[in-house]
Amino acid sequence: MATPAAPLRVALLGCGTVGAEVVRLLHTSGDDLSARIGAPLELAGIAVRRLGRARDLPVPDELFTTDAAGLVARPDIDLVVEVIGGLEPARSLIVAALTAGKSVVTANKALLAEDGATLHAAAALSGADLYYEASVAGAIPLLRPLRESLAGDQISRVTGIVNGTTNFVLTRMDETGAGFQDALDEATSLGYAEADPTADVEGFDAAAKAAILAGLAFHTRVVAADVHREGITEVTAADVASAKAMGCVVKLLAIAERVSDASGNGVSVRVHPAMIPRTHPLASVREAYNAVFVEAASAGRLMFYGPGAGGSPTASAVLGDLVAVARNTLSGARGAGSSDYADLRVRAMGEVVTRYHISLDVADKAGVLAAVANAFADHDVSIRTVRQEGHGDDASLVVVTHTASDADLQAVVEQLRGLDSVRAVASVMRVEGQEP
Repeated sequence: MATPAAPLRVALLGCGTVGAEVVRLLHTSGDDLSARIGAPLELAGIAVRRLGRARDLPVPDELFTTDAAGLVARPDIDLVVEVIGGLEPARSLIVAALTAGKSVVTANKALLAEDGATLHAAAALSGADLYYEASVAGAIPLLRPLRESLAGDQISRVTGIVNGTTNFVLTRMDETGAGFQDALDEATSLGYAEADPTADVEGFDAAAKAAILAGLAFHTRVVAADVHREGITEVTAADVASAKAMGCVVKLLAIAERVSDASGNGVSVRVHPAMIPRTHPLASVREAYNAVFVEAASAGRLMFYGPGAGGSPTASAVLGDLVAVARNTLSGARGAGSSDYADLRVRAMGEVVTRYHISLDVADKAGVLAAVANAFADHDVSIRTVRQEGHGDDASLVVVTHTASDADLQAVVEQLRGLDSVRAVASVMRVEGQEP
């Protein structure tokens, strides 16, 4: 009879919503996890900010400590799970664990997007694993397919709805005609938005995730600062209604795409609201769900969909990674590490080519349409459709373009703002997901 394998001892850093759920899953699924790994997982310590807080968890109080560094440094710790979030002390703790040869599972999207290179370097130097499936799109199996399953393919584009709060808000605006603030208030009352929703509604959360996705998809180092970011605070009920009239819906999209032109190969990474056709797979993603649409040369078009946040979904992804690194630890193997051999240039937003929806408030008089058309022609931006509605002495003019560079479109907008007949450029929104 085989001798039972010794337990693998786990240090948990952080015990908030996700950390607490990790503890519960380790307790309720311990026997199954042991069978899948080939050895038991034993929770050896939990680092928290404050002791004595009522947590209602199935573990003894003795496991809790405020000395996270000391816990990581303990020689009996085999694996480390980090769910603290933020840059410090998470970065120092993860680097210390990896340097000591202890594999790490983290859900820290902000740190990975800001300084993933430091973490990967520490992992490579010691031969430890760094897994982070939970950092993007919660429970959706996404990063490992990009890093492993599609490693033999060439990905051309990744388009995702990766923030549940903004998707809930935009869903409500589309379905009820509500304005942004009313939809956000509902999201807050239902627990989908934080008391301070800035990271979500201004696109910071999605930008961090976009950087991680782009790095994996295109084997290029991408940090959060490389990502063009726009939030949804300026999206109006009129924008949503105009999209509906075009057979589109407004979504906050994270887009990473490979670009090849006369200047060479590159990658563009951006987060912004956009109109997409209601026939597009991402258009049907409602409420707080996430989805990522991947386009690859051989695999074609792939869709990953599911709950993108919350304690249980995120903890599920953490446990999946924990099983993987535990198996590797037992077998002496190592998972796929960082891959940035391609080193593609990250293109500036001005070089991005797409379509645009421009809404103008104009004087309702002869010659206005010609003046507007000339502004587009002056910068070689071709107009696809024009819709005009009169309102007494004023009118609204909606222009949808063919593809153009962002720099050319911005030049058009500046020229339009200087026209006497244009009262205001009410909104500018990109149109994505349409066939050429």
